[in-house]
Amino acid sequence: MYHEIDYGLYLVTDRDLIGGRSLTEVILAAVKGGVTVVQLREKKCSTRDYVELASEIKARLADHHVPLIINDRLDVALASGANGVHIGQNDMPYPVARQIMGRDAIIGLTVESAAQALIAEKLDADYLGVSTIFPTPTKTDTTYVWGIDGLRKLARKSRHCLVAIGGLNQDNAAEIIKAGARGVAVVSAICAAEDPESASRTLRAIIDSARRTEL
Repeated sequence: MYHEIDYGLYLVTDRDLIGGRSLTEVILAAVKGGVTVVQLREKKCSTRDYVELASEIKARLADHHVPLIINDRLDVALASGANGVHIGQNDMPYPVARQIMGRDAIIGLTVESAAQALIAEKLDADYLGVSTIFPTPTKTDTTYVWGIDGLRKLARKSRHCLVAIGGLNQDNAAEIIKAGARGVAVVSAICAAEDPESASRTLRAIIDSARRTEL
């Protein structure tokens, strides 16, 4: 559907990394620092709690004009009024997800190999989550590592907006943008940071600088 979204600094949440802090407050601090998209990923809470949390975060993000994407759960996305959903290769098939979510929803699809990326070219997903760029402890079921060269090759071939994820941080964010990704998805680089706002601001500055270099 290709919505006009800035995927530059894409936060994927991980409650296990934030310590005793409020997830909502960590997210809002990150947004204040420059996060442009938030993906809420909850693996352990009940559906009721997930919907309530997503609804709260959606309401808090509205004033910042930052879209909320729900990981995997179409039911939670619909119930909370989230802007969209991100699905993996083992989740609901993309055409079915699009039929359920409608044309106005943002839908991202993970691609974990060149073969999956080729198939995805036939789909009208808003973006592809290119996973995994580098090995990372936040994703232990990695089956394929793209690396910078793999990402660069995919960017040359794909018609899609690419959001890279996996082991990304301040040290390699610029390289990711220069390789052709439109977005840098981070987990621990923000969630585990002592100061999520400051960490986000630094990452955003790196991304914006890399984008200017590419012009």
